Amino acid sequence: MNYPTIEDAIGRTPLVRLQRIGSQVCEQRGNVILGKLEGNNPAGSVKDRPALSMIKRAEERGEIQPGDTLIEATSGNTGIALAMAAAIRGYRMVLIMPEDLSVERAQSMKAFGAELVLTPKSGGMEYARDLAENMQREGKGRVLDQFANADNPRIHYETTGPELWDQTQGRITHFVSAMGTTGTITGVSRFLKQKNPAVRIIGAQPSEGSRIPGIRKWPEEYMPKIYDPTAVDETVSVSQDEAEEMCRRLAREEGIFGGISAAGACWVALQVAQQVENATIVFVVCDRGDRYLSTGVFPA
Repeated sequence: MNYPTIEDAIGRTPLVRLQRIGSQVCEQRGNVILGKLEGNNPAGSVKDRPALSMIKRAEERGEIQPGDTLIEATSGNTGIALAMAAAIRGYRMVLIMPEDLSVERAQSMKAFGAELVLTPKSGGMEYARDLAENMQREGKGRVLDQFANADNPRIHYETTGPELWDQTQGRITHFVSAMGTTGTITGVSRFLKQKNPAVRIIGAQPSEGSRIPGIRKWPEEYMPKIYDPTAVDETVSVSQDEAEEMCRRLAREEGIFGGISAAGACWVALQVAQQVENATIVFVVCDRGDRYLSTGVFPA
């Protein structure tokens, strides 16, 4: 018998309806809010999809082979996913991340055998990305570059988008996603717009001064190359306080233990639900809450 491997456990995640949060406004307006549980992927986030995709496609093109060293700048979830994918496929993985990110993320990366390079908090992800490129130029390994790699949005076009279309039986009217590397929103939009150009694609971005893990508003010179501005109909700003409070509410009121960026997307989905009627609104629960316990977002 040909048994599945851990690779086969990536994707096909559940889509679930919110039962309490927004229930009154949804009932009044005929809307439904659905969350795509990407934390159910084996390494715990939506990034499992592009991580494996980037490695496998690079292998198919002959750009890398098992035993090589891979390098990536990451704010967390992609690093964990790449660490898992590298372990599956037989690569040495070096991950570069700002020093202020949660201890759970760093421990998870190390558990999969990755090596960590911590960069100053003051430099943010921009410094980490520059360092990764410098290491590649020095011959220390191959940067997969989630920010410019077309295999990132491609896997969402091939898998996440079709799953959402099938799970809603084509009823999806609004798709809300946190914007980080922008791979998810770009790839899903491309698929859904082909199916129905009227589907609204909405990006969640942090408000001025907010630090929400997994959601970024990039300076122009660091805007991910994979980002297609025509794929996003609207962006909505969410504050750190709003995202963190929604994070706690999702756990307490819905039993959905999601991360802070997922909660930010949920907050945006709720704003959408207050403005439209007879809509099927989907947001991405991009990871799990257990990798944020040390941040203090959840009560001790």
